[in-house]
Amino acid sequence: MKRLISCLLILSISLIPLAGCWDRKELNELALTMGLGIDKVGNKYVVTAQVVNPGEVSSQKGGAGSRAPVITFESKDQTVYEAIRKMTKESPRKIYASHLRILVIGESVAREGIGRALDLLSRNQELRTDFYVLIAKGTTAKKVLNVTSSLEKIPSNNMFYALKTSEKAWSATRTVTLDELINELVTPGKEPVVTGVVIKGDKEKGKKLENIMKTNPDAALFITHLGVFKKDKLIGWLNQVQSKAYDVITNKEKTSAVGVPCPKGGWSVYELLRSNTKTKVKMKKGKPEIHLNITAEGNVGEVECQMDLMKTSTIRQWEKNFNQQTETIFTKAIKEVQKKYKADIFGFGETIHRENPKAWKTLRKNWNDRFADLPVHIKVDAKVRRVGTIGNSFLEKVK
Repeated sequence: MKRLISCLLILSISLIPLAGCWDRKELNELALTMGLGIDKVGNKYVVTAQVVNPGEVSSQKGGAGSRAPVITFESKDQTVYEAIRKMTKESPRKIYASHLRILVIGESVAREGIGRALDLLSRNQELRTDFYVLIAKGTTAKKVLNVTSSLEKIPSNNMFYALKTSEKAWSATRTVTLDELINELVTPGKEPVVTGVVIKGDKEKGKKLENIMKTNPDAALFITHLGVFKKDKLIGWLNQVQSKAYDVITNKEKTSAVGVPCPKGGWSVYELLRSNTKTKVKMKKGKPEIHLNITAEGNVGEVECQMDLMKTSTIRQWEKNFNQQTETIFTKAIKEVQKKYKADIFGFGETIHRENPKAWKTLRKNWNDRFADLPVHIKVDAKVRRVGTIGNSFLEKVK
C-alpha cells in the first residue's frame, strides 16, 4: 500500500510541469489598449479605446510610417462593460486593457457622476490600477483620444508622461490612479480632485497623421488644472493658484517655481525644491480651527531686480517677502474654494476625524457646509539654501 501511495505521489509531481496555461492569451489575438475614454450620449455610455498598431510602433522601424501608430475603436451601450465587449464587432481582436496608461472621462459624464463608470474598472481582474485618470475639460474623451502626438508615438503615453512630468516640475497638477480616486470617493471628510486635459488647436486636423509631422502641430493636448468633485460629481475647476495651493497643503507638491517680489521692487524666482505641510486641529468653544504650518526649502532661480545676494539681510528680507506673499495667496485660495464649491478637497475633515474622533461624530453631518465657514490659519517658513552658480546678477553691470 505504501508503495502504491509513493508511486501515485511521484506520478502527480511529475505531471505538474506538463500543465499548460489554461488562461493564456496570445499577443496576436489581442488589441493592446493604452487609452480608454468614457463619454455619454443620452442614457448610453460611449467608450473609446486607443489601440496600439504594433507594426508602426516597432523599434525596428525608423522614421514615420505610412499608417498611424494607434487606431481608435468606439462602441455605445447601456453599460461600460457591454460597450467594451461590443467593440469586437469592429475590432478583429479582443480589447485588452492590462497595459492601460490613461483613462479619460468626458466632462459631461464627470458632472453627471463617475461612480457607475468606475465600477467595472475597479472589479475587472485584467486591469492593473496604476493608470492615471484625467477629465476632458470642455470636450469629450473621444476627441482627446483622437488627437495625435509628436514626441511620443502613442498619444496615451504622451499624456501619461506629460502629467507625470508636470506634477514633478510645476505642481499645479496631480497624478491620480484609480485606487486613489476610489479611496478619496469613500473617505469621510475628503473630496476628490482630478487633473484636466484640454485640446488646443484644430480638433479635426489633430486627428490626421500629418499633425505629428509638423514642428507646430495643428492640435495638441495640454494638461490643465484640477477639477473639484463633490462625492462622485465634478462641480468646477480650480485656477492655477488654487491648484498649487492644493498641492502644497496636501503634501502633493514635488518641485515648482514661484515668482517673488524683490525688497526694492522688481521680480525674482524661487526654485522650490521641497515643502512639507503639517495640519493641526484646535477646538475653540466646541468649534474646530485648522492651523497649517508650511516649511519649504529652495534656491534663488532668477533675479530681475537690484538685490545684493551677498548680504544675509537681503536674503532674510527676500524670505520674509515670500512667506508673507504665500500666506496671503493661500489664505485667499482656500476661502475661494470654501465659498464657491463648499467641497473639502484639502481633507480637513479627515484630519479632524483622525485627531478628534469624538468631535467628528457631531461634525461629520453636513460637513461640507461646515467646511465653508471653517477658520484656517497659515504660517509659512521658507528658506533659501543657494543663490545659484553666480552671486549678484550680471544685469546690474549691464545696466
